[in-house]
Amino acid sequence: MLDEQNLKNLTHWDERVDLAATFRWTARLNMHEAVANHFSLALNDDGTQFLINPNQRHFSRIKASDLLLLDANDPDVLNQPNAPDPTAWGLHGAIHRRCPHARCVMHVHSIYATVLACLQDSTLPPIDQNTATFYNRYVIDEQFGGLAFEDEGERCAAALSDPAKKVMIMGNHGVLILGDSVADTFNRLYYFERAAETYIKALQCGVPLRVLSDEVAEKTARELEDYPSQAECHLAELKAILDSETSDYAS
Repeated sequence: MLDEQNLKNLTHWDERVDLAATFRWTARLNMHEAVANHFSLALNDDGTQFLINPNQRHFSRIKASDLLLLDANDPDVLNQPNAPDPTAWGLHGAIHRRCPHARCVMHVHSIYATVLACLQDSTLPPIDQNTATFYNRYVIDEQFGGLAFEDEGERCAAALSDPAKKVMIMGNHGVLILGDSVADTFNRLYYFERAAETYIKALQCGVPLRVLSDEVAEKTARELEDYPSQAECHLAELKAILDSETSDYAS
């Protein structure tokens, strides 16, 4: 266990605490999958140095001090002690190497987003406020090629070149969310899962859907993008709840 002095010596402590809080809350929402799935956060200007969760650690146990600091350009990462999960390295390493606009990257196999990704048509139509949030703001990957080792990671990274597309619906796989910060990315992850849930349950009704016009969908998406401080307040409240429960996430 790290003592107080060693904790202070870790760099980017506030970012570590924010990221640890999102792991804990993702587990609480049952959006994680056993000891799989990964979140990462770029630290330097070009995004190549990043934090990521340690190999095979359950989201509900991750602490700020547990997070690995990796260099996307280091070819020996997987040969070092405390190496990351090779699929985490393959996917997140490639994105942080190729996509400097992807400051934070969250990848999960959450239930409703994954169901959406398994449909022959994985389009998310704007049928309510949450689904409209993502109007024209996602890409659909239809070329799933197996586990996200380095070749698969490079392929996915190549499809994320447009900074306006902050969600990848990973066909036959799950979802990948990009953002400018931990708060921004987690907020988008949360609302994408809610949007996917609404759509999947609406389909289950077996009746025609009330789809918003393109104009209203785009207007709603822009209004939500400009809504002041929602993501930051969302994360601050989650941290306040964890703090009130004397959680050890920030240690």
